[in-house]
Amino acid sequence: MTQRTTEHRNHLAGETSPYLLQHADNPVQWYPWGPEALDKARRENKPILLSVGYSACHWCHVMAHESFEDPETAEVMNRLFVNIKVDREERPDLDRIYQTSHMLLTQRPGGWPLTLFLTPDDQVPFFAGTYFPREPRHGLPAFKDLLERVAEVCEQRQDDIRQQNQSLVEALQSMSGAGAAPGEPGPLPLDVARQQLEKSFDERLGGFGQAPKFPHATNIERLLRHWAGSQDQQAGDRRALEMATFTLRRMALGGIYDQLGGGFCRYSVDDRWMIPHFEKMLYDNGPLLALYAQAWAATGDPLFQRVAVETGRWVMREMQSPAGGYYSSMDADSEGEEGRFYVWTEEEVRSLLNDDDYTLFARRFGLDRPPNFEGKWHLHAYREMDELAREFGQPADELEQRLDMARQVLLDNRNRRVWPGRDDKILTSWNGLMIKGMAIAGRHLNQPEFVASAERALDFVRTTLWRDGRLLATSREGRAQLDAYLDDYVFMIDAILELLQARWRDGDLSFAVELADTVLAHFRDPDGGFFFTADDHETLIQRPKPLADESTPSGNGVAAYVLGRLGHLLGETRYLDAAADTLKAAWSGIEQAPFGHTSLLLALEEYLFPPQILVLRGEPSALWDWQDRAVRPYAPRRVTLAIPTEAHDLPGLLAERKGGPEPVGYLCSGTTCSAPTDRLQMLEADLRAMEAHAAS
Repeated sequence: MTQRTTEHRNHLAGETSPYLLQHADNPVQWYPWGPEALDKARRENKPILLSVGYSACHWCHVMAHESFEDPETAEVMNRLFVNIKVDREERPDLDRIYQTSHMLLTQRPGGWPLTLFLTPDDQVPFFAGTYFPREPRHGLPAFKDLLERVAEVCEQRQDDIRQQNQSLVEALQSMSGAGAAPGEPGPLPLDVARQQLEKSFDERLGGFGQAPKFPHATNIERLLRHWAGSQDQQAGDRRALEMATFTLRRMALGGIYDQLGGGFCRYSVDDRWMIPHFEKMLYDNGPLLALYAQAWAATGDPLFQRVAVETGRWVMREMQSPAGGYYSSMDADSEGEEGRFYVWTEEEVRSLLNDDDYTLFARRFGLDRPPNFEGKWHLHAYREMDELAREFGQPADELEQRLDMARQVLLDNRNRRVWPGRDDKILTSWNGLMIKGMAIAGRHLNQPEFVASAERALDFVRTTLWRDGRLLATSREGRAQLDAYLDDYVFMIDAILELLQARWRDGDLSFAVELADTVLAHFRDPDGGFFFTADDHETLIQRPKPLADESTPSGNGVAAYVLGRLGHLLGETRYLDAAADTLKAAWSGIEQAPFGHTSLLLALEEYLFPPQILVLRGEPSALWDWQDRAVRPYAPRRVTLAIPTEAHDLPGLLAERKGGPEPVGYLCSGTTCSAPTDRLQMLEADLRAMEAHAAS
């Protein structure tokens, strides 16, 4: 290969992001986002070409192969632009701002790859799109032609671009939450959200809306909690449970779930949950793991238990680093083809199973039907087990055992294939989501190895990503970097509170308090709520204040939720006031679109109906039965901490909860507390009475 000059070299080789490193050998003179690239653009008065993507993104790979690896296209890019490549997972601040800019400029939702052209002095975008092909097709111009045209417009219409930029910046500022009149929170959005979800519910196939279908974990959680919060079992409340569990069941039987290895893909391209976009993201699987464990606790459906256990084992097997942190994602592609790792031919399956087992397997997973993915089969459970039991004349549990053995045979064979790429960077926020999922599944399903896995991930965060009283956002191969965002802090607080309910460990709650105090000090908006970036973060064209849920829960929603719980747990009014101020500041958006703000609705629910705070003190061996009785059922409005007598340095009100050799229970809800009790039966009676009062 001919050595490029220093002036035209690619600048990504020293990065840690697997996505950026995928582009380190491109002939494009890529820069990471930073002073070097931004100064060059200003100095040379060249517009910036900003390309945002992530390593598991299929269409990012397509555009890279078609254009960024093409010397002719690269020559045009290098001549006309300063080219910046951004990993949206490492820089969610930039992705959030420029996705919003894309929506304002095009009046369409964005996605990845995201392609924008920015003015050099202020980094404001004047043209935006997503994927552009090498040759004109599907109504899209050829990327190389587009480059020439954009550069020409930038040169000839500078006054028009400046005027447009000013309007765009004003629009971005107006979307940052400033100036919205605060409101007084009330219960109506909880019922409206349930009604909105029912209107979009797919009665036949589960889920909400039409293809492409996403799991929308926060919507399902809203329905489960709506049912749990109304224990009178009226038809409407049962309906909320049915919508949640039917959706979870259809996903579990569909191709969006990996029927061999466990874990969920990003979304389904069809209404039936059959064919997924094959990438597996940590941020989907953490909340879904929690949901399936909670749904099992609520219903006892063994399918939910199996899916939760398989997903947790997949996480430990394939997504946890030796150092403890969880990796980010698995690619959709292997050997240059999307889904190749996961699909089967009939001959492959026949060669691995005997005739009887093949017949059963084919009936269960559709190999007796036409291929469903490019001439091959992607596994999807077509027939229910009771139907197969009638057809084969055997008990369903015996058939389930045969299918489990067949699935293991196919999994062992699949593991010898060329694997999809894995993005092995460790993101603080996504680790928070998975630690929470593992903790919830561990306690509901009595899986101590899940809890131990979550502990290892939390320890990794504390030792690697917590420095000088502040979090860092990402780590890879021992290199931690980038100032953390709101989501990093509040997702981790949420994870710690769930992990503490699975087991007490000295120091973890104090860490959550440190994180909460940092959030108040550096992210809080004096008008209520929290900005996505800290007050000492790099200055960008917008300081977002996200309120609505996106592919992950809203940082403001989780902040209000965890600060409310911490406030009740510790008797700390600063946290309670911050949670209330967040809801008041967000109230206009909540009222306008309740089902788009379901994370904030969790905080609203506990603002209106304070959670039960149950503190158990005693010797560890004596506490187990009490703790198990309190945490195993599905009781989402309850926080239970079983704290050994010898625990020390307890913050806030916890210091007043004393214990001895025998367990003692302290139960409060809001400002109402029951008398301490040393009798388990009395404690359970108090729990039932408090639940009945909350539901009335």
